[in-house]
Amino acid sequence: MSISSGDFNVSPSSGVPIFRQIIDQVVAMIASGALVGGDMLPSTREMARSLEVNMMTVSKAYSRLESDGIAQRVRGRGMQICASTSKGSLGERKTEFSSHLEPAIHRGRQLGLTDAQILSIVKTMLGDQ
Repeated sequence: MSISSGDFNVSPSSGVPIFRQIIDQVVAMIASGALVGGDMLPSTREMARSLEVNMMTVSKAYSRLESDGIAQRVRGRGMQICASTSKGSLGERKTEFSSHLEPAIHRGRQLGLTDAQILSIVKTMLGDQ
């Protein structure tokens, strides 16, 4: 399964760098199950055109996803979501998971949500799984 560049949106006036918004959306799509290991991301060109941003911005987001082990470049095909791994101790996995939550919590606070409202959203998402 692949996801379309139309499934992404960015807000240049949000105060969050656009490359970070792309990364956060990919991570959120993985968390929700909309993206799974083996899925392809839109090409850099397609994503840049759809979001009306510079290709270098998308390339920076993809490079970060690659360095974080979330996606990998596949020669001739583009960026592919890595298969999930459950390696490491519980503490290591919790630390990694926390690093993914921090941007989402930061974004929620930027949107004016209270901690209770953010927690409510997370609980709702967990209940939907």
